[in-house]
Amino acid sequence: MENQKTETWIEKAKPFIAVLSLQLGYAVMDVLSKAALNKGMSNYVFVVYRHAVAFIVITPFALYFENKVRQKMTISIFIKIVMLGLLEPVIDQNMYFLGMKYTTATFAAAMTNMLPAITFILATILRLEKIKIKCIRSQAKVLGTIATVAGAMMMTLVKGPILFEAFGSNSDNHDSGDITSQHVIAGGVLITIGCISWACFFNLQAITLRSYPATLSLSSWICLMGTIEGAALASIMEWGNPSVWSIKWDMRLLSTIYAGIFCSGLGYYLQGVVNQTRGPVFVTTFSPLCMVIVAIMGYFLLAEQMFLGRVIGAFIICLGLYLVVWGKNKDYNNTSDTVNEEPLQKAKETAGENCTHEVITIH
Repeated sequence: MENQKTETWIEKAKPFIAVLSLQLGYAVMDVLSKAALNKGMSNYVFVVYRHAVAFIVITPFALYFENKVRQKMTISIFIKIVMLGLLEPVIDQNMYFLGMKYTTATFAAAMTNMLPAITFILATILRLEKIKIKCIRSQAKVLGTIATVAGAMMMTLVKGPILFEAFGSNSDNHDSGDITSQHVIAGGVLITIGCISWACFFNLQAITLRSYPATLSLSSWICLMGTIEGAALASIMEWGNPSVWSIKWDMRLLSTIYAGIFCSGLGYYLQGVVNQTRGPVFVTTFSPLCMVIVAIMGYFLLAEQMFLGRVIGAFIICLGLYLVVWGKNKDYNNTSDTVNEEPLQKAKETAGENCTHEVITIH
């Protein structure tokens, strides 16, 4: 009995471990990529090399482990894969890194806390997520969504006094002094566009996995499409500047390899696995952890300052996100109860139960 309980606990903990690992990986990537961009690396080229590395690394595993379970490729699935490669590897990442160039790694990570709210709204529209406004857990998710967006706007528009001066302000990586209010607004807009594209990616990934459940193969296809489409964009944006494609044994190479292996290849795979079982909203609910890690690392490694307005905005974001997570947790627990007590649930639904026993569909 104890062994069974332990196995059950481990199974329940796997999705949390996966998304926590993702956020830690993203936090390290934010710091490394910011350092690479500060050294003059093109964000367009960075995205191309990153997904080329991811494709090379993950494809052998996809060919070996999913040789017998891979679904037949159809035109519909291929179109979805092309869109997935455009939404996240090309649009989201380029907008995100451009926004980071205008601002800081900490600010960029904090702005992505809008992602759960945007994902939730899109998932509701696409009926991947269902709500009943009279239910307290649905109200918590709606209020949390509003608070998250409000906090992100505050981080964008309100700077306030400096709480902590930059650690090691003489560092070569220090770039906070060049950031103006115009840069903050421009960076915030770019990152917001990236978040919308990223949210679309998560929802489309959930839809694609229904007809193409081979997560490793799907991740490999996304990386390949991201490389091809990103190369086309980079060729246009960096036209007449071939030197941007050269890369040396420095921070630029390190950040490219790290982001490719851990944040694209492994990241897409873990997102897909969790997306299949918990849905797109759950995958995005732990982004504040990335913000905290990046804020700490950015303060010590990138000489970034801490401003009062951004701290308050980050607190509002975390508060709103807590409400969303709380509502989602109630949804999942109720769904689990529905699976285990299906006959009782059907009887209660027949009796007219509305909110307390609401079934949330995330397939």
